[in-house]
Amino acid sequence: MGNLMGSLRYKEPSTVEECDSTWETDSESDEQQCEEDSGISESIPSESGKCDEQLDVSLQFGDTSESSTKIKRSFYAAKDLYKYRHSYPNSKSSRQPNEYRNVRFYLNKIPLVPDGIYVEEILTKWRGDYDKLEHNHTYIQWLFPLREQGLNFYAQELTQDEIREFQSTREAKRRFLLAYTIMLDFFGIKLLDKNGNVARAPNWPDRFQHLNESQHNYLRITRILKSLGELGFENFKFPLVRLLLEEALVEGTLPNMRHSALEYFVYTLRQHSQRRALLRFAQRHYHPPENFLWGPPKRKRVPGAAGPAGAARAAKPDPAPGEGRSQGMVVQGGQEPVQPGEGGAGGDGSYSRYLRMKT
Repeated sequence: MGNLMGSLRYKEPSTVEECDSTWETDSESDEQQCEEDSGISESIPSESGKCDEQLDVSLQFGDTSESSTKIKRSFYAAKDLYKYRHSYPNSKSSRQPNEYRNVRFYLNKIPLVPDGIYVEEILTKWRGDYDKLEHNHTYIQWLFPLREQGLNFYAQELTQDEIREFQSTREAKRRFLLAYTIMLDFFGIKLLDKNGNVARAPNWPDRFQHLNESQHNYLRITRILKSLGELGFENFKFPLVRLLLEEALVEGTLPNMRHSALEYFVYTLRQHSQRRALLRFAQRHYHPPENFLWGPPKRKRVPGAAGPAGAARAAKPDPAPGEGRSQGMVVQGGQEPVQPGEGGAGGDGSYSRYLRMKT
């Protein structure tokens, strides 16, 4: 009945504005408010008949041409992430427990297809093998499953029941976090603690240069963010996106990423207040400022509704959490930056060592 009612409430959006509720209530009173229907439900295939990652390629590779072409928001991106945040309103039939291939893969019972590699081999042998992580294109759909079809058609989409099973399976979640740390290291980032706080890894100069030049990895980051939310790690998204925005807009280490970060990464977050905090931060550092497309809509002026004092209050920007520079600082969700290693599980501030030691 729940899925049926969700389908009846669902209205197919037809514009970017209908897909984006970020600024509907421009108030921090809804700190914990998420998109309606953001709980577990079922997935639907893309209406176009093509897999989402194939459609994403051309849309996420447009970062470098901004100076010569007037940019605009992508309706496809907005609609795709609207459906994700609303947990894919239209449902399809559940699978039997013995078909939970994503859970079974993370329990090391079946290998990924078509390569025949078990998850434990990836977790123990692939860390730091950047050529393999870069050029193999079949593992990412198994390590970070979604409720939509990816480029590896052998990988199975998640279902509502399998998500519940995954979230209740400690060993699967432990291995999932290890997989996350492997990909963060590939990007030049380290996970610091169980709250998802992140910072630059020691290898960041080389890895950021590679990430800035290999824009297909932005598709992988979008998938990873979505998968974090599906499998019970929604709170890990904000610190990662905040760090990437700072590197792209403030530090200038990832300039090619800024459009993908604003058009895709930010909108994987389900909490309105978190999206607003990220976008306010981005707007303060975006150049040229007149090209920033993701801020609150311009309010229509009502004659006599507000005096000069009201206009001054409206123009005053709200503070965003943690404006510290990335160098030597840790991005925490909604908090001030702290020094690396404070509160981390291990002397080097790295959480992945702690995860590898747990059994």
